[in-house]
Amino acid sequence: MLGLSLSGFTAAWWLVLLAVVVALAVGYVLVQRRRRKRVLRFSNLELLEKVAPARPHWVRHVPPALLLVALVFLTVALAGPTAEQKVPRNRATVMLAMDVSLSMEATDVQPTRLRAAQASAKSFAGGLTSGVNLGLISFAGTATVAVSPTTDRESVKQGIDGLKLTESTATGEAIFAAIQTIQGFSQVVSGPEGPPPAHIVLMTDGKQTVPSFDQNAPRGAFTAARAAKEEGIPVSTISFGTVEGVVDIRGNPQPVPVDDASMEEIARISGGDFYRAETAGQLDAVYDTLGEQIGYEMKEADASKPWLLFGTVAALIAAAGALTVNQRLP
Repeated sequence: MLGLSLSGFTAAWWLVLLAVVVALAVGYVLVQRRRRKRVLRFSNLELLEKVAPARPHWVRHVPPALLLVALVFLTVALAGPTAEQKVPRNRATVMLAMDVSLSMEATDVQPTRLRAAQASAKSFAGGLTSGVNLGLISFAGTATVAVSPTTDRESVKQGIDGLKLTESTATGEAIFAAIQTIQGFSQVVSGPEGPPPAHIVLMTDGKQTVPSFDQNAPRGAFTAARAAKEEGIPVSTISFGTVEGVVDIRGNPQPVPVDDASMEEIARISGGDFYRAETAGQLDAVYDTLGEQIGYEMKEADASKPWLLFGTVAALIAAAGALTVNQRLP
């Protein structure tokens, strides 16, 4: 929505012209007072009442007032106003790590955790701004880079569609693989400004089981989170599913509750954000939030356009009003 806002100026010295606008306003008032005195001194009041236009006295002052307002707007526009605005990132790397362990076959989220996660992840990929390079990692007993960072969203979506379930959950390996991929990609695309900012989005439904349940092990999830922190790569985690989740493994019902505590700790250690989602709708909302945070940034940007627009419109209305009301330009 177009609005008049500013937090600074790139050429503030142009604002000196506002003193000229103030002087014009004062001059106009003084001229009108002097003119009124002359009219009252030399006019026949009875005749003046008969020939004077049948309109409020203040109407003829509207066009000049609008012109002064236009000058204020145009002067501010010349000063180069800036405002903090949300702008798309033109360079960033995101690795989406998705759990494909057998627990993702649980139906506590319809139709299954995996199918719901795939649909939401594809929506997330499609909604990211074009300047973000998105990669995909799938992990169960090992971690696999399914798609290297790219701006080609279709290849990421195809990779998401191709995810297959397998045993175990190597959460730490997924984070390490994401870090390594980001480092390799950053060496290729790094420019004068340095490597692009990076982010890992980890979506899982359970606790690490590989290499062990000890998440502080050398290749454990918490160790990997600390490594991500050292590299300046936050890991935002999504704990997806419910505590009632159950899967059938070789004919035996196996409870697969989500592990919110571990996911929250990974996010805390790495400097990322923790989210939980128990339904497909909640997962969509989480991905929408992440898309806004990752795909956009707040920057001081040029805000002169609305000031220029409103100034031009006010000047045009002032000119039209002067011709209509006073039969001359102000």
